[in-house]
Amino acid sequence: MKTEPRRHPAPASSRVLHIGLWAAQLLLAPVFVGGGVWKLTTPITELAQVFPWVGQTPSALLYTTSVLDVLGGLGVLLPALTRIRPGLTVLAALGCAALQASAIVFHLSRGETDVAFNAVLLVLAAFVAWGRHTREPIAPRS
Repeated sequence: MKTEPRRHPAPASSRVLHIGLWAAQLLLAPVFVGGGVWKLTTPITELAQVFPWVGQTPSALLYTTSVLDVLGGLGVLLPALTRIRPGLTVLAALGCAALQASAIVFHLSRGETDVAFNAVLLVLAAFVAWGRHTREPIAPRS
């Protein structure tokens, strides 16, 4: 008679980390996708009223960062959710973190000091990259 090994419940700290990672992913995805789609679909003149840099830089910068926002937001959630190539979640989170680090440098170089939102997104994305790579990776679908 074959018996299966006894499964022990995950420690509470592991469950908290697991929930925290999913919460971060569920926060990052709509922020990045929504922000990217909004910037792609809103006329530049309207965006420039909200973000002055939009009217002062080449439109290619806006469109490139907007597409990267959408791709990063999708990548931080969908591979983990579907368990299809879940390692892409780590790469997407790293990309989102790099994008936010670049945004912080860009804004500070222009004398714009309101980068708190970018910093929060950077920390959340780095948390997801770290957690999904080292502590709570998602197993691929078998």
